[in-house]
Amino acid sequence: MRTLRTGHHVQLLQGGQAYFPALVRAIDRAVHEVRMETYIFDLDTSGQQVAAALVRAARRGLAVYLVMDGAGTPALPADWARQLDEAGVHWHIFSPLGNLGWLIPNRWRRLHRKLCVLDGRVALCGGINVLDDFRDPNHGPLSEPRFDFAVRVTGPLVRDVHETMTQFWWRVQTASRVRNRDFSAAWDALQEAVGLEWEDEPEAPLLPQAAVHEGRMAKADLLLRDNLRHRSSIERAYRKAIGDARHEVIIANAYFLPGRKLRQALIHAAQRGVRVRLLLQGRYEYFMQFHAVRLVYGVLLRAGVEIYEYAPSFLHAKVAVVDGHWATVGSSNLDPLSLLLAREANVMVDDVGFASELRHRLVQAMELQGLRVEPAHYAQRPWQQRMRDQLAYGLMRLGVFLTGKRY
Repeated sequence: MRTLRTGHHVQLLQGGQAYFPALVRAIDRAVHEVRMETYIFDLDTSGQQVAAALVRAARRGLAVYLVMDGAGTPALPADWARQLDEAGVHWHIFSPLGNLGWLIPNRWRRLHRKLCVLDGRVALCGGINVLDDFRDPNHGPLSEPRFDFAVRVTGPLVRDVHETMTQFWWRVQTASRVRNRDFSAAWDALQEAVGLEWEDEPEAPLLPQAAVHEGRMAKADLLLRDNLRHRSSIERAYRKAIGDARHEVIIANAYFLPGRKLRQALIHAAQRGVRVRLLLQGRYEYFMQFHAVRLVYGVLLRAGVEIYEYAPSFLHAKVAVVDGHWATVGSSNLDPLSLLLAREANVMVDDVGFASELRHRLVQAMELQGLRVEPAHYAQRPWQQRMRDQLAYGLMRLGVFLTGKRY
């Protein structure tokens, strides 16, 4: 695993109420280029604000690129598609599901990361989709905001974000043109993508110094998961941090079903005296994700792992803090879909101030809004729930088998 690099300024953003103003402000300050990737781009109030900022950027001459996942965002409303086109925004819906949808295992490889890079100088990364905090596409209005985080970063890792997003854009364009038999354009796109590896560093900072120096200085790095060079980078980072832990591990994760190695790392940490606390989804959202994890509660509880379920609203966070200095914020769940199939991005930070702030918010959520799972109560759960848990776990394992992966 790469050594964390120094020279970063990091700022924790909780929920859409902090994230969207920061994102719109960053887009409006950009002077050269905006690149954005998201799983869901919902044209609700928040989505319209972000889309309007992208349109403004393109109209003032910036190069603006937007990629949305075809499962999370099957299509854009016609009026907004027209506005993006007329402004000159380059946008693409990645890998639409098609008629058979989720029945084809190869279609389970999704673009799940949430990234934005501006002028090659500022990046935002996290778990927050372009979607109102108080609304869920499947469950309607929410009485409490969705619980999620993002991080705003300046420093060396921003170049990695820019390179990653630029190369992905051109891969997508090349593949699209090949499918459309536009081989000349595909060849041009491929040559441009290869040439990106030889780009020089961007010139002097394009953003005002006040914007560049918000947040804290920290060691940090970008962690990716894809199906090429970074197949297990995020999981390995989690396992190493947990394996090195001496005092405390806190993980908040929306869709949690760790594989054998990650599960053993948590168990061994608890057994050697590390306090391990998990904040997991307590509100029913999807059958498999909600029930499958509950089958593995038992082995974790027996090892001394503390489990809290968050129920005031939907938990969507994918974050962790270890020993009060190591932290990660990103898009990757700790389940087979994220760790085996999806394109994900997390920022890893080693900084006491940043980790302390994130830890405070997680502990507050566990103690004030979480319901602790007691071993005795778990052991007495009704047989109907046990059957649902076993069925969901079996379906999840079957899905992994169909992908040809081991988990």
